[in-house]
Order: sequence, then structure tokens, then C-alpha cells
Amino acid sequence: MQHLDDTTRTELEAAAFRRLLRHLDAHKEVQNIDLMILADFCRNCLSKWLVAAAEERGETLDYEAAREYVYGMPYDEWKAHYQQKATPEQLAALEARQAHKPASPEGQA
Repeated sequence: MQHLDDTTRTELEAAAFRRLLRHLDAHKEVQNIDLMILADFCRNCLSKWLVAAAEERGETLDYEAAREYVYGMPYDEWKAHYQQKATPEQLAALEARQAHKPASPEGQA
């Protein structure tokens, strides 16, 4: 992608991000804890990264507004309809991952 100009690269990255959000929206059965276990990030992380990106550019973006964008609805609504109680196996896998995880370069996942 080095041959692309900055505007084109940014547009492609934005399109890929929007596609990721659509993919996550189409797969609500994928729980945040599963994402954290497998990929060390979740929908809430994406929301936090949006807020941080806004702050880096001198913009204000409320965390709840960012979560609504990522989840496609208010977080409480998504949680009530789609979030399942974590199983003991999921909690153990997350704990094991956290115990063996190196520090994130961004300071948080």
C-alpha cells in the first residue's frame, strides 16, 4: 500500500473499518469475550480507539456515542439483546490470556 497516496490509503482503511463493523454487526453471536480471547480486542476497544483518535486530532467524541456507532445501537440495548453470560471456560481462557500477554504498544486493547 506504500504506492498509494495518503488520501486513498485513508479511504481504503476507513472502508475496511466500516466493513469490519458490518461484519461484527452481522455476527452478533460473537461475544466480546471471544474476541478478547482470540484477538485481544473487542467492540468496546474499537470504541475506545475511536475516542482516542478523535482526541489526537483535537476533536471530542463521547465514548457512549462511539459505542453506539460501533454496536449499531445504544450499548445497553445491544447488551440486553445479544450479550450472553460468560461461561466458566471463557472466563478461564481470558484470564489465561491476560496472564501471558505482553504489554500492548497502545497501552490498552
